[in-house]
Amino acid sequence: MSMKQVDPAFTVSGSDKALADEIFKAALDVQRRTPGLESLGILEAYGIPVVKTVFAKTEEEAVKAAEEMGYPLVMKVVSPQISHKSDVGGIRLSLQSGDEVRAAYLGMMEKIPEKRPDAVLEGVQIQKMLSGGNEVIIGMIRDPTFGPMLMFGLGGVYVEILKDVRFAIAPVNEKEAREMIKGIKAYPLLAGARGAKPSDIDALVDAILRISRLVCDFPEIEEFEINPMMVLEEGKGAFAVDMRLTLKKN
Repeated sequence: MSMKQVDPAFTVSGSDKALADEIFKAALDVQRRTPGLESLGILEAYGIPVVKTVFAKTEEEAVKAAEEMGYPLVMKVVSPQISHKSDVGGIRLSLQSGDEVRAAYLGMMEKIPEKRPDAVLEGVQIQKMLSGGNEVIIGMIRDPTFGPMLMFGLGGVYVEILKDVRFAIAPVNEKEAREMIKGIKAYPLLAGARGAKPSDIDALVDAILRISRLVCDFPEIEEFEINPMMVLEEGKGAFAVDMRLTLKKN
């Protein structure tokens, strides 16, 4: 079976391929197969909403960024060697003041090296904390035969525990993107089970279409994952909170 061909009908508006290309080239110039925070710029170039994020190298920068952004906040350690931040105590939630931000920063810089002495700690991310919503994952693995395989499912820890995901060969159209979402067993959670407000399914469909376009435009992307993407109630959108991508060798 051959790879799926890109059709003009699969295009999405509001993408800036040239800007994303510059970010990829900058990563390749320094032989970085796993780009850092600049990955979020790639999402923004393709019109995928991202939670407001600021990078801070020092304790004082972290406090200043927090005061300017407003509370509550999330802090995440930034290190090329650490993919699963929660495993090493590299995520702190619901920070409510400058003192809490300072304590969280100092705690990470002191305790993480004890667990991962090999890791270079570049600093931290400061992010606005979204209230409510559901966590989902949108990912891609590049199959040598079929090309980019998109994945959708519940995000956070649930993806590893429940393994409730659906795959589709990119590029996908709107109907196929919607079928990916409706195809997971946990779809009733997103649709509004037991009187809960439904999630913004249209925003998820749009995100899948944009990611489909991105991974087709850049065959050098070997793996890609937004986890979590926080989808809010209907009409309020979906926002990438964290992402990871790996570029092919050479």
